[in-house]
Amino acid sequence: MRDHDLPALERRTRGKSRFDDDEPQFLKRGRPTESPADPDGEPDPDTGERWSSWDDAVHGPEPHPDWLVTELAAKDTELGVLKTGKEADVHLVRRAVPDTDRSCLLAVKRYRDVEHRLFHRDAGYLEGRRVRRSRENRAMAGRTAFGRQMIAGQWAAAEFDALARLWEIGAGHDRIAVPYPVQLRGTELMLEFVGDAESGQAAPRLAQLRPGPTELRDLWDQLVEALRVLARAGYAHGDLSPYNLLVHRGRLVVIDLPQVVDVVANPQGPEFLARDVRVVGAWFVARGLAAEQADPVALTGELLREAGVR
Repeated sequence: MRDHDLPALERRTRGKSRFDDDEPQFLKRGRPTESPADPDGEPDPDTGERWSSWDDAVHGPEPHPDWLVTELAAKDTELGVLKTGKEADVHLVRRAVPDTDRSCLLAVKRYRDVEHRLFHRDAGYLEGRRVRRSRENRAMAGRTAFGRQMIAGQWAAAEFDALARLWEIGAGHDRIAVPYPVQLRGTELMLEFVGDAESGQAAPRLAQLRPGPTELRDLWDQLVEALRVLARAGYAHGDLSPYNLLVHRGRLVVIDLPQVVDVVANPQGPEFLARDVRVVGAWFVARGLAAEQADPVALTGELLREAGVR
């Protein structure tokens, strides 16, 4: 399929930011001071299980995948920590319906508020993500307790929104792979687990691999196609590196999108996009890809045109 064959909705033009009116649901329900409480309190002390939180969460795109457990009788069991990050920790959770064979593994990303995050350079990323009410904007600018909670919620909501849109594009055209965004609940984001569902072994990050020449070129081609899809949707990843790209069964999977940048609305958008290209391009060249195939200037220019910036 040629680039111009994609539906018009995947291309962005200059104009109103998608973030202007897309306030996360939790921002429309008053003034929360903490994440929503679990409806059944503490987990069972013997099994560590909680009732599924599906019922009171924002759900991912429909139709939901067949593997996803949506039954309200399901219970969630914490299995451990998959990884710790700058702004969130990712936990492994099994959601299962007791006394049946219905179960699935989920990666659960829990965002910290600004005081407890290790990533503090958020101002540049948040440009273009203005909410409607001036009270909320003042709270975020002043880093009040409410403002810090709102910023944490914005990270979670931005990632959920971007994953939902990209997953729908990928499902229709198979040109980008991202984890399915299962649900959003306050500052907790539940995602499809990418890896071996039987063993709970996560797919390796690109940085962990040493691909041969043929695989290297194939992965590069997949990455360029994914970057085109992102740009056409108006996005730059904002923090792209070999550490937030997974390789699962030969497929490159883009993860970690809380810093997703609106290339059109954010004045620094082109700079974030150019940095993404430089970082991943340098990794591929260091592993043996010809430098002219990973020319960062040429690729950045192409992506900016796709985004409608040039």
